[in-house]
Amino acid sequence: MANLNGFDAGAVDPNFAFDPVPAGKYTAVITASEMKPTKKGTGQYLELTFQIIEGEHKGRNLWARLNLDNPDATAVKIARAELSAICRAVGVLAPQDSVELHNLPLTVKVGVKNRDDTGEPTNVIRGYEKKGVAAPRPAAIGNGKAPWQR
Repeated sequence: MANLNGFDAGAVDPNFAFDPVPAGKYTAVITASEMKPTKKGTGQYLELTFQIIEGEHKGRNLWARLNLDNPDATAVKIARAELSAICRAVGVLAPQDSVELHNLPLTVKVGVKNRDDTGEPTNVIRGYEKKGVAAPRPAAIGNGKAPWQR
């Protein structure tokens, strides 16, 4: 049993549904990180909590799980590459502890996919980049115009 110290639900707005945020790019910071055991207990993953800090979805959280300790070498390789992208995006290339990555703005590219277990839509982080980095411009060709301006 837990003492709720006179909590009054009438004085607090109720929670709202947490539908996935739309696919797109969002400015976020890592607010929490923790090593957790894998479901099978054969390794560990780094769970990172990202919080969107700008725009319509400010305050919403996203999660990434990096299989840094896993018997599957491919999973570890993918996780290390993702961690490298995060480190480069926040400008901390050789962190000793994941807390060094906290509260540093970066841009996360977010997608939406259906969960394997329920089929419900959920967010997935598909990429990381430095905050404010513009997309590369296409190379001009012959007449000095981009391919779609011919």
